[in-house]
Amino acid sequence: MRYLLLDRITRLEPPRLAMGVKCVSLSDDTFADHFPGHPMMPGALVIEALAQLGGVLLEATRRAEGHEDVHALLTMIDHARFRRIVRPGDKLELEAETILAREEGGQVKGKARVDGEVVATAELGFAFTRVTNPKVLARRREVLDIWLTGAAEEP
Repeated sequence: MRYLLLDRITRLEPPRLAMGVKCVSLSDDTFADHFPGHPMMPGALVIEALAQLGGVLLEATRRAEGHEDVHALLTMIDHARFRRIVRPGDKLELEAETILAREEGGQVKGKARVDGEVVATAELGFAFTRVTNPKVLARRREVLDIWLTGAAEEP
């Protein structure tokens, strides 16, 4: 995954809720072109941050049911609303709440806030795919460990 748009998962309570943060920095690649002299985080990346958190929540739900090898793929964005510009220096507070979790996929309601003010909301749908490549599974585990604890598991 090229763009990791979560810095930390602060709460993971499958099957119900996940919370996380993304600290928006002027050094993020996206601000080179979006927009020169008026940097703002693209709304699509705010939705992607919510999708990354929502995917982790749904995958954790499946893992709790004994399915270790699933990966949640974003398949739908509904009712996306953007209420305020997100700029460098903002700390995005992300929340994903499960609407539906089934064997084949799920749906979450995502909400992003800055300083307690809602900046974006969306409903996100996911399909599960089975991952069997050990390198992909190991990389996913490493990223998840960093999101949850701040460091990858010891080798």
